[in-house]
Amino acid sequence: RFAVMGIGSNGEIYRLDRHPSMSRHPVTPADESDLRLHLSRQTDKRVGLMNILDIALPDAEMHQQLDNIVNDGCEVVLFDALYEDQLERIGALIDNAAKTKTLLSVGSSVIEMALGNYWRGQTGAKAEPAWQPAGYAGPLLVLSGSCSPVTARQIAYALNNGFEQVGVNTQALTVAGVTDSVAANEAQKVIALIQSGKSVIVHTSYGDNDPRIAQIREYSRQNNITTAALLGTLLGHIAVAVAAAGSLKRILVAGGDTAGFVARAMRIEAVEMIAQLAPGAPLCKVYAPGSAVDGLEVNFKGGQVGNENYFLTVLPGNSQ
Repeated sequence: RFAVMGIGSNGEIYRLDRHPSMSRHPVTPADESDLRLHLSRQTDKRVGLMNILDIALPDAEMHQQLDNIVNDGCEVVLFDALYEDQLERIGALIDNAAKTKTLLSVGSSVIEMALGNYWRGQTGAKAEPAWQPAGYAGPLLVLSGSCSPVTARQIAYALNNGFEQVGVNTQALTVAGVTDSVAANEAQKVIALIQSGKSVIVHTSYGDNDPRIAQIREYSRQNNITTAALLGTLLGHIAVAVAAAGSLKRILVAGGDTAGFVARAMRIEAVEMIAQLAPGAPLCKVYAPGSAVDGLEVNFKGGQVGNENYFLTVLPGNSQ
């Protein structure tokens, strides 16, 4: 399998096991390009594939091919696609299979795109109206728990264009853990910058060669906690403290593995999409009763998502 360097970007295309980011992922490094083999390490179930030639078959033959794969004993089925117009056909396969059995879908928002495209075609509905730009909401707080080179380039670009940075002191974190004092010390630096009108990036690493990564991974291993949980929880507590100080309307969270822990620490119960920003990374209104972030706008993005200027497009609420 192959992937572009950066979701929603014009980056180079790499085989997964040679991909500069995915091959070095801190949790699930892609050292095997065949996803059937890669995923087989996580399950005892047999993994099958609907390849791009299967997806191009006439309708009846395409559906029969999926039946053949399932009848051959495959309980997990991967779908290959190269072009967006193939998503509607994959949506038809998923929708048809769901009529006779309960399915568990695993993947990115492309699954919703596939089903949405198919259902829209079935009902004859027109494409939904374009979302209106959210508009400027600065200063922007960026919380980055990502060690992706894509995010590192986005941090560098933003710093060269007026953003300030606060690098998390992982030494203090490894001594005390996620405590109120550690979060408060980091938050105070951010609050001063935000209140002076500066957009701020709080990062736990600056690319995959940042020495803080090895330091925090060793601490996580010794304390039987995942790195994502440790860093995500800290970033979430920093966000709440900064929001409580005022002058904050919009937050960007970079890093797929840490995002869930950031949201949990912010006590987010629900989000409502309010604008498009990038594929799989909409701008949302946050519902977090009793938390200082309640009612704020948050954009959660994976480390791979977006062009170099991503942070600068989130600040004015523009889509990429």
